[in-house]
Amino acid sequence: MNISSLTSFFKKKPSQLATLDTILVKRLKGLSEQSNLLVFKDVKIYHHASVYKIGLIVFDSLRGLYLFESKEWSYDELKNSKIQKAQKQEASQDTLAFENTQDIIKQKFNELTHSDGVPIFNFLMMENLNADEYEHLNDSFKSLLPKEKIIFSDSNQADILKKLHNSCEESSDLPSIDNVLGTLFIQYAIINKQESVYLCSEEQRVFLDTPLKPLTHLTGLHGSGKSNLLLLKSIIEILDKKAQKIVLLKPTVLACDIFKKKLLTIIEHAIVEIDLTSIEVITPVELINKHLLKLNKQSISLIEINPKLMQKNFHYADIIMCDDSDQLPSEFIQYLQHIQKHSTLVLVNRLMSNTNLNKNFRDINREIKFHKTNPHAKALHLISGFLRKKLQNILIVCSPTSRDKLKDDLTLFIEENPDTINSSSALINQNFNNILFCTYSDINELNANHIILMDLCFVSKNEIEYAFNLAQVSVDVLYEEECEEIIDLRNKYEQDSKE
Repeated sequence: MNISSLTSFFKKKPSQLATLDTILVKRLKGLSEQSNLLVFKDVKIYHHASVYKIGLIVFDSLRGLYLFESKEWSYDELKNSKIQKAQKQEASQDTLAFENTQDIIKQKFNELTHSDGVPIFNFLMMENLNADEYEHLNDSFKSLLPKEKIIFSDSNQADILKKLHNSCEESSDLPSIDNVLGTLFIQYAIINKQESVYLCSEEQRVFLDTPLKPLTHLTGLHGSGKSNLLLLKSIIEILDKKAQKIVLLKPTVLACDIFKKKLLTIIEHAIVEIDLTSIEVITPVELINKHLLKLNKQSISLIEINPKLMQKNFHYADIIMCDDSDQLPSEFIQYLQHIQKHSTLVLVNRLMSNTNLNKNFRDINREIKFHKTNPHAKALHLISGFLRKKLQNILIVCSPTSRDKLKDDLTLFIEENPDTINSSSALINQNFNNILFCTYSDINELNANHIILMDLCFVSKNEIEYAFNLAQVSVDVLYEEECEEIIDLRNKYEQDSKE
């Protein structure tokens, strides 16, 4: 056996589509549970219009990145071999050599962070060669593939960890896990409203890595990242060419605009080339009207399912993802299932008991207070107190009647002119001042530091729960008489606020 090219030696076989969970891979994964290692198997780097596949990569927060190539060659195949560096190195699009992989990683970091990122170390995993057999190989092999860079079939976890740690000394100056892996793997990067990058949790990555079923349910707690995952999944499906057209449904025009802005932020951060028309963010009413237009029927302004819609096929998108599906009428969900019976439908909600996402990533250290009092007078008192303390981002959620009365009274003793959120209007037409009024039906995709909730006995528990969980710092619940909705909220949150 004559191995003339070191680069081709490192290449994967084109027929190898995935890295198998071999004994060595399992030992490496086991190390991640005992140390500060994060193991990623069969991941992709998306960059501009290209997709680069990596079979196995490990991040050590104190040292850098480890790249692994797995080879099945046995001692019998290698014992009479000589290898030498090739004068010309080639790398195909689908099977990367170490050198090419490092170049792509560094290029990604340089374009996003204007640095090389973190150190990168290469290792070869020899599944069918043990340490003793290596000693009997030709010296040319040992010269180009040093023993300390090979994980042998008989390497235990202690041996593997020692070789990884011997790559370099620990350093506390490396960028954070979120900055490193969120930059490298944009499909796992969640960007908050301050445009800070966070790496997805393992349960979030499971959803992103799992192929979509014809009917997929994404369920989770408030603040578990469901909406962000829809955006990431949409981008992945388009980049991987698994879909040509994806529709994301949000309840209101304003929510759609906010969602579009988030989508553009992710794409700009990722430095990927994607046809923006391939991902459309629209309201349920807009989708229905597109179907009605095809049938030459009159358009609607509220969700209403004409019986004719359920009798006709309508293929508008390869994938439809409906966010907050539990806030929409059941007949609309049935309509979605009808038009997507030959395509893919993703329904996102917070009501099902068996959830995909069980962790809340929002700050749960909110101050929660319940006030049985005159709601109008208490709201005026709270707002004036917030302003005296120079607190920012105040949202009052109430009925239109309460809103109009409060706005009139507020103009008598504060300089600021509170604005009203109109969810049927585009984002560009909104004035997001320090004090905002909003109804429960208009609140989708909004958030605030301080939220005052009023008129709870006249809206659904689902709407109340949604509004309650948008607060970042404090929630004040104002009511004059207790009702079932108030009692449920107090039972669920008042004890937590005392602890």
